[in-house]
Amino acid sequence: MNMYMMLSNMERYSGYYNYGYRNRSTGVADWEVILYIAIIIVAIISIIASIRVKSVFNKYNQIPSMSGFTGATAAQRILQYAGVTGVRITLTEGTLTDHYDPRDKTLYLSKPVFYGNSVAAIGVAAHESGHAMQHAEGYAPLRIRSALVPAASIGSRFGIWVAIIGFYIAQRVAGNALWLMDIGIIMFGAAVIFQLVTLPVEFDASHRAVRYTSSLGVLTQNEERGCKKVLRVAAMTYVAAAAAATLQLVRLLVMRNNSRR
Repeated sequence: MNMYMMLSNMERYSGYYNYGYRNRSTGVADWEVILYIAIIIVAIISIIASIRVKSVFNKYNQIPSMSGFTGATAAQRILQYAGVTGVRITLTEGTLTDHYDPRDKTLYLSKPVFYGNSVAAIGVAAHESGHAMQHAEGYAPLRIRSALVPAASIGSRFGIWVAIIGFYIAQRVAGNALWLMDIGIIMFGAAVIFQLVTLPVEFDASHRAVRYTSSLGVLTQNEERGCKKVLRVAAMTYVAAAAAATLQLVRLLVMRNNSRR
């Protein structure tokens, strides 16, 4: 059963065509109102999560590690212990811009992380080292995410706009003119899949970070708790982004289904 048929069945079984489930003055079904409320709530959660990341990072960035490792040396030690070779560790501009690029096998660390010896700096560096380990091992979700990057980049920028333009054109053109909206939905769908695949990639990298910083003695047991908090709040930003993208896709599908009536 495809998504459009599922939405049609949802309308029937929820009493969509019954005035008891649709506001007569606005013509909007109750479950559609709930959908829009959910989108707003998730958007607020995303903003809070982003602010929370900076707050928690700044807190644990003030706490130096007992080991004296910097983010760069911790990453080097972790990769060496994991048997990952050929990875460069270099500086990148900005704050919280740390990332691993599988295309050139380079770990890009921001200045506070590269030179910092704090619990937060080591936690972030260890997390990015986790991505380098995933790449070296051929971790399936990472390979899928990397393959989706071109389509997801285009879809996240233009997918919604193409779908909305297609929707309004369809309202003014006789016959089946929803093909442009369908293209936009498919484009944005690629971005949603990318967001969903990102979740296991990020959770696994954080799990590796905690495991290696603990086993190598890079962080003490008390410091490890702070590291987990930094990584946990960072993970919540990905969860919020995936939820927001999924709800937006559902909204587009609802618009598409409504335009057929």
